[in-house]
Amino acid sequence: MLIQFLFVLAAIIVGARLGGIGLGVMGGVGLAILTFVFGLQPTAPPIDVMLMIAAVISAASCMQAAGGLDYMVKIAERILRRNPAHITILAPLVTYTFTFLAGTGHVAYSLLPVISEVALETKIRPERPLAIATIASQQGITASPISAATVALLGMLSCFGITLFDILIICIPSTLIGILVGALYSMRVGKELADDPEYIKRVREGLLNDSQQVKLNDVKNVTKARLSVIIFLLTTLSIVIFGSVPQLRPSFDGTALSMPLLIEILMLTAAALILLLTRTNGIEAAKGSVFSAGMQAVIAIFGIAWMGDTFINGNIAELKIGIEGVVTQMPWLFGVALFAMSILLYSQAATIRAIAPLGIALGISPWMLIALFPAVNGYFFIPNYPTIIAAINFDRTGSTRIGKWVLNHSFMMPGLITTAVSLSVGLLLIQLFQ
Repeated sequence: MLIQFLFVLAAIIVGARLGGIGLGVMGGVGLAILTFVFGLQPTAPPIDVMLMIAAVISAASCMQAAGGLDYMVKIAERILRRNPAHITILAPLVTYTFTFLAGTGHVAYSLLPVISEVALETKIRPERPLAIATIASQQGITASPISAATVALLGMLSCFGITLFDILIICIPSTLIGILVGALYSMRVGKELADDPEYIKRVREGLLNDSQQVKLNDVKNVTKARLSVIIFLLTTLSIVIFGSVPQLRPSFDGTALSMPLLIEILMLTAAALILLLTRTNGIEAAKGSVFSAGMQAVIAIFGIAWMGDTFINGNIAELKIGIEGVVTQMPWLFGVALFAMSILLYSQAATIRAIAPLGIALGISPWMLIALFPAVNGYFFIPNYPTIIAAINFDRTGSTRIGKWVLNHSFMMPGLITTAVSLSVGLLLIQLFQ
C-alpha cells in the first residue's frame, strides 16, 4: 500500500507543477499505474460532480460574457471608494461575497487591482486588505451553494440525509467569522505605508505614478449585464431553496429529484436564458477566464478524484487498521489531512472529492466533515497560487510580498488565523445543529 501511495503522491505533485489540466491528466497516469501495475479495480469516475461543475461554469461564463462580472466589479468599486478607511474590513467581505455568488474564487482577479489602488490612495498599507481579501475569496468557496467543492461534498453526504441547507448553516457563519477575525488581525500587519522602506524607495524612484494604475473594463451594456446577474442570482437562490426543502422538488416513484440533476437542469437553463435574453454569443462565453478555470477544475476532479477513489477503495481494509482508531478518538485530525492535501492539489473541489470518501469510510460523522470543510482552503501555504501571485503583482507599493524564507509571506498568518477560526466555529456550531 505504501508504494501505491507514493505513486499517487508523485502523480499529484507532478500534476500540480504542470498546472492547468496537468493535475487531472497526471491523475490518469496514477490511475493507470494502480490498475495495470498493482491490479486495483478502477471505481466509477465522478460523473455527477463533473456535470454539476460544468453546468454551473456554463451559467457563470455566460454571465461573464454578458458583462455581468464587470458590472458587479463596478458596484464593488463604488462600495470600496465610499468607505476607503475601512477597506481592510470591507475588501474581504466583498471578495467573499463575489465567490459566494459566482461559485469560483477566480472572480477575485477583477477586484484585486481595485483594492490595491483604493488602499494606496488612502495611504493604507495595501498588504493588509489584499492578503485577507485573497484568503476570503477562497473561504467563500466552502460557503457557496454552487461552488464545485460544495457540490462535491453535498453529493457524497446526501445519502446520510444531509441537505444543502445543513452545509450552508454551518459553513457560512464559520467562514464569515473566520475572515472577520483575519481582517482584524490584518489591520495591524506591518509598518504604516508612509514608514515602509520599500514604499519610500519606490516613491523616490518615481515608480508610483498615475499612468501605472490598472484600468477596469467598462460595462458596454448595463441593461444586459444587470439582467445576466439577476438571472444567475435567482437561479442560485432557487438551488438553495430546492436543496433546503426536498419536498419542493419533483418526485418520481416517491423519490425527490436528486440535487445533482436539479443543479444541472437549473444552471443549464440559466445559461440559455442569459444567452437568449441578452443576445450574447455563446462562443464568447467559452473564451472567458471563468470557463477556462472551471473546465480545468472539471479535468482535475476527473483524474485526481478517480485515482483517489480507486486507491482508497482498493486499500480500505489496510487504511482502517492503520488510522481508524486515531481518527475515531480525534476526528478533528482529519482536518489536518484535508489541509495538507489542499496544499498539494490547489483545488478545494479536488481535495474534498479525493479525501472525503476516506473520512466516510472511516466512520467520521457527516456533520464533522461539514465542520472540517473549510480546511480544504490551505492553498495559501505555499505562495504560488494564481490569486496570490496576482495580489503581489497588483500591489505597486511592494508591501505584499513573499518573504526571504518563502513561507513567511503576506498571506500566511491571515490564512492560518482565518482557517483555524472557521474550523473552531464550525466545530461549535455542529453541536447545535446535528
